[in-house]
Amino acid sequence: MKLSLTTLPQLPPAVARPGYDLAAVRTGIAHIGVGGFHRAHQAAYTDALMNTGDGLDWGICGIGTRAPERAMRDALAGQDYLYTLVELDDRPDTEVRVIGAIRDMLLVEDACEAVVARLADPTIRIVSLTITEGGYCMDDSTGAFRADLPEIQHDLANPQAPVSVFGLLCEALQRRRAAGVAPFTVMSCDNLPHNGDVTRKALLAFAQLRDAELAQWIDREVGFPNAMVDRITPMTSAGHRQGLLDSHGIDDAWPVVCEPFVQWVLEDRFVNGRPAWDKVGVQFTDDVAPYEEMKIKLLNGSHLALTYLGWLHGYRYVHETMADPLIVAYIRQYMDLDVTPQLAPVPGIDLARYKDTLIERFSNRTIADQLERVCSDGSSKFPKFSVPTIERLIRDGAPLDRAALVVAAWARYLKGVDERGQPYAIPDPRAAFCQSLVAEDDGLAERLLAREEIFGTLIPRSEAFRDAFERNLAWLRTLGVAGTLRKLLS
Repeated sequence: MKLSLTTLPQLPPAVARPGYDLAAVRTGIAHIGVGGFHRAHQAAYTDALMNTGDGLDWGICGIGTRAPERAMRDALAGQDYLYTLVELDDRPDTEVRVIGAIRDMLLVEDACEAVVARLADPTIRIVSLTITEGGYCMDDSTGAFRADLPEIQHDLANPQAPVSVFGLLCEALQRRRAAGVAPFTVMSCDNLPHNGDVTRKALLAFAQLRDAELAQWIDREVGFPNAMVDRITPMTSAGHRQGLLDSHGIDDAWPVVCEPFVQWVLEDRFVNGRPAWDKVGVQFTDDVAPYEEMKIKLLNGSHLALTYLGWLHGYRYVHETMADPLIVAYIRQYMDLDVTPQLAPVPGIDLARYKDTLIERFSNRTIADQLERVCSDGSSKFPKFSVPTIERLIRDGAPLDRAALVVAAWARYLKGVDERGQPYAIPDPRAAFCQSLVAEDDGLAERLLAREEIFGTLIPRSEAFRDAFERNLAWLRTLGVAGTLRKLLS
């Protein structure tokens, strides 16, 4: 049964479906970057709110700025923008649910003017983003906006026909300002530290280059709440689609699969209204920083700590890696000894239980989270997820070997061949450059660690960290992953 508005009433009883009138939904949110995480997180929360009878004026219009997003748009459009969310876990109470919160999707490639007009429409009160860690056009080594990027240069030269995220936002805000229309809130849902602050900095930098008065208005009038977002969402596979068809008879071109766990901590800094997401589990706060640091350093940092070791050892799924007692012991030590002492108290969170929950989530066999997904874009992830922990360890004079192993494993991974001799591609936009840094063993540490856009300025100056990195890299070369972990844990 092909998923659509027509077939929605015919779905089996085990599949939850929208409990609201889809025809009554009005668009209030434009979301740039419709991928699996958005559909399993923000859209799912919004759908849950609508199921309470509230929030029907907060429907979502997706916006695609990249050519590959056409496939997502076509898949959703072909089934009336409905899709199935499938929770994967060993528990019997997992949910299969059709989501109706997304009601439209536009592509910049097809109609730039239509996208800008939608963003400028007064009904749009929030523009949210999942554009990946690398999508904010920021130089990680300097913190400066990358005005040299081709799409940014295009938009500065053609401000009324933008193609970049920040060009679109600026042109829409300029039209709203000129028309006397209230601005929208810009809400990042990406997995990076201080995501609202980063978004604000990037947008203001672009606006300043375009129009200083517009930049001042944005600075004064637009809200940029920080957020901590969390839900493990693997890439949807053909097997997931077939499993949904076999189990429930639903032919969905692009379902989303995810773990049951979901969390969203959000600063309540909205300038033009917001959905009552607090009714469906979103935690609003004045300061998201403690939650954000906990999640990024413990969850994302530990993900990096396990992923390259697991891949090198021949594993291809996170749960396979977590079935290895040596890797689990290492991850527990990394969490307990390296990260936890750096964390401020987090209101309402038991850190010991939180870490136990992370181990349980990483070990979820049913979700079959791909290491390839976690391995991807390492050059953008390290500055956000690992470097702050390493820098604090250096400043505190703490042991460095466990943290250095994360970087050494990435260096070995960049060689493109695992311990079983299996070659693989490196999923990173800067793959060729990163691989050039590790192509020769002589001088590898100096070349790799000197890249300030990845490792900042403190790590390249630390002889202690370089020594720990070289020691762990030598162990990986001679002893392999298992031997290195035994040596490190002894």
